[in-house]
Amino acid sequence: MKLFYLILFVTAGFFNTSKLNFKNENMTDAEIERFNNQLNEIKEVISTDSKYSKKIAFLVDMRIKSGKNRFFVYDLVNNKILDQGLVAHGSGSETPVRGELKFSNEPNSNCTALGRYSIEKCYKGIFGKAYRLNGLDETNNNALKRAIVLHHYSAVPQEEQDYYISRSKGCPMVNEQFFKRIEKIIDNSKSKIVLDIYY
Repeated sequence: MKLFYLILFVTAGFFNTSKLNFKNENMTDAEIERFNNQLNEIKEVISTDSKYSKKIAFLVDMRIKSGKNRFFVYDLVNNKILDQGLVAHGSGSETPVRGELKFSNEPNSNCTALGRYSIEKCYKGIFGKAYRLNGLDETNNNALKRAIVLHHYSAVPQEEQDYYISRSKGCPMVNEQFFKRIEKIIDNSKSKIVLDIYY
């Protein structure tokens, strides 16, 4: 009987773990590990607060080069990536070492700030429609003060590139076509979507 319960426990543990761990053949093992770590943190945040969407989350892996898809639209219910695209980082995040970034929450730093954001109401600005971002962590709680928003810009390419793309003033800046796709998701969501920018 003890053996039966041991097998049941191990089997149940295996299936529970497999539900939490996302896999993608287009991502490296390191990228998948980072993705899963952030995904588990997002699930903890949204499970305790009803104002956040339990269906969709956005994740941005800033360790991936800017010319490659690193903005992921994730289906939390079916455990899969629905869409992905390019996203710029802040010009202030550049370092003397190509590909290595630094991050800051300070006003006028032009840096990307790491952490979880809630996507707030849209407005019409100099780039057209944009979404205000509210920083939920100490590392990004100046987002509203810094006017960090999710917006599109014509200089961001639609397809992946072998070179680095244009940079922003700290905002997650995407291609217009990709923006139109995520805009529909944001506008149709009855609760706030969490955007997690990590490194």
